Amino acid sequence: MQVLGIDIGGSGIKAAPVDVKKGILAAERRKLATPQPSAPPAVNAVVQELLSAFDWTGPVGIAFPGVVIDGVIRTAANVDPAWVGQDAGKLFGAVTGLPVSVLNDGDAAGLAEMKFGAGAGQRGTVLILTLGTGIGSALFTDGVLVPNTEFGHIEIRGKEAEKRASEHVREERDLTWGQWAGRVDEYLEHMEMLLSPRLIIIGGGISRKSEKFLPLLTGLRARVVPAAMRNDAGMVGAAMSVG
Repeated sequence: MQVLGIDIGGSGIKAAPVDVKKGILAAERRKLATPQPSAPPAVNAVVQELLSAFDWTGPVGIAFPGVVIDGVIRTAANVDPAWVGQDAGKLFGAVTGLPVSVLNDGDAAGLAEMKFGAGAGQRGTVLILTLGTGIGSALFTDGVLVPNTEFGHIEIRGKEAEKRASEHVREERDLTWGQWAGRVDEYLEHMEMLLSPRLIIIGGGISRKSEKFLPLLTGLRARVVPAAMRNDAGMVGAAMSVG
């Protein structure tokens, strides 16, 4: 079975057909810039463009950067606040005319990574963090997802964590790998204090360069590893959410 997985981010929107049994992309992904401003009509237009690019007529799973409860958007930190209160499931369904499932983007990446990636078979508490425009998160206990954690908004030194330790901040402030790793380390220590995870998985596009910063992390009891599915996890997990 194939499902089109769409991953909406603060800077880009990615899509690809996904083989949900194997957890792999069934075709090369396509990526378009997230429109600015990223209000619902503009994002809908990009989603329609991606569907047309694949000539897609089947089910669609969409990962969204915010709290999603029963398809309704409750927060939208990295996209237009006009999304808050929108029933995204119904909205995307009406626009596409297709069956659509919508979930939190961190949760989507976590579902994929726990089934097909670095978290496969892991018991106990597992924390998955995606470092990109913001910081997405997914928390699992014995393989069961605790949805909508949004740990990127935990406060560190008076600021949201994603305003200090996201990949976007590293690029924007031209931080060295050592400087940025120090910020990530401080954030992870805080999360470890709160959750005592057995395993921390670092995802997002930055996981491609894990050798540049993971060895610089210190003082953590938990094992910290790069995501195996890297930046494809959100699309795969979104597709997996379609029941």
